[in-house]
Amino acid sequence: MKLHNTLLAALVAGAVLGAALHPYADSATLAAISAHLLRPIGQIFLRSIFMIVVPMVFSALVLGVYQLGRGHGLSGVAGRTLAFTLVLSASSVIVGMVLVNVLRPGMGLALADGTTLPGAGGVETLQANAAAIKPLSDIVIELIPRNPIDSAVRALDGEMLPFMVFALIFGVAVSRLRGRDEDLALVRVLEQIFEACMIVVHFVMRLAPFAVFAIVFNTAFTFGTGVFASLLYYVVTVVAGLLIQQFVVYSVLLWTVARRSPFEFFRASREVYLYAFSTASSNATLPLSLDVAERKLHLPPNVSRFVLTVGSTANQNGTALFEGVTVLFLAQVYGLDLTAGQQLRVMLMSIVAGIGTAGVPGGSLPMVMIVAQSVGIPAEGMGLILGVDRFLDMCRSAVNVSGDLVIAAMVGAKQPATTAAQTA
Repeated sequence: MKLHNTLLAALVAGAVLGAALHPYADSATLAAISAHLLRPIGQIFLRSIFMIVVPMVFSALVLGVYQLGRGHGLSGVAGRTLAFTLVLSASSVIVGMVLVNVLRPGMGLALADGTTLPGAGGVETLQANAAAIKPLSDIVIELIPRNPIDSAVRALDGEMLPFMVFALIFGVAVSRLRGRDEDLALVRVLEQIFEACMIVVHFVMRLAPFAVFAIVFNTAFTFGTGVFASLLYYVVTVVAGLLIQQFVVYSVLLWTVARRSPFEFFRASREVYLYAFSTASSNATLPLSLDVAERKLHLPPNVSRFVLTVGSTANQNGTALFEGVTVLFLAQVYGLDLTAGQQLRVMLMSIVAGIGTAGVPGGSLPMVMIVAQSVGIPAEGMGLILGVDRFLDMCRSAVNVSGDLVIAAMVGAKQPATTAAQTA
């Protein structure tokens, strides 16, 4: 059976069995199996992927920038990547905000200010995380790391962007080294590091079906399906927006800009979508995305390595859509009638927040709280969505990584033939 079919079967089996056994979550035997057998399987698998993310990001970015720099195409690729990222993020937020204004999912849950909400116990942690987010000026300054090795150590804890900036600068410097490509030992070493990371990915993916079953089972077993009942309209609104972004917006851009068949593109990328949905992490999906981009989508390696590694942190348009919908939903819940100017502010902040959100499970929630509080929504409102966030995180992660691949396809379609020919 092909990998994507096996992943789908494992995902469905984990969700169905976990939800069916949720009423028996108090059982000591089931709790022990979940905690001491299935959870380790899922976590060991994720750690096996995460352990190669840092060397893969560094080698992929340096090689991509090096190859683009040698062909004098770096500025064009970087400019198009940024432009397409902004376009997709803006389109996703607009789609989400139109839906939430039309469907108004929060009107049936109107609450008075200060009402205690389900899940409010987790709000204190979110408030602490939101308070820890630094001012914009400090964030810009810290994009340049004082110690790139320290940034590499903490890359998966929020320091990925400074580490990427170092890799970009280092790649530009390497592209300025004199000598032929085959004479640069550093380039050959980086190529071998990248290839070794791919070998690890292929080996670890043999365990993916078991890990996907374990991860999804534990999620369904812990939360069940009852939590969706009171928030069904909100969940449907978010998922509808994500589906429109995935199958309408992305399809139009693939057809018109990348000159590719959306059906064939989505079909070739399906194992990436399933894996991103299962892990709810763009960073964990990056190695598989890079592999599929080159092996199945046949994108120029110098473009795909640059776009996908940067996009795993900087292009989170599924998350931007979720943030815009959530803020307006909570405003409706609290009976706040946001003006057009306030909604525009939410849209702009959601776009920026989507670009700056960590590509890990739950990474968007502190940013949602900041955007919500900027328009007067009580912090306690976040407790309302905590129960369904894991499922929505899985959905938006799939759209995030899909957006990365779509941007890579669009940038690759615009790549001059002379530069594209220099792929590794």
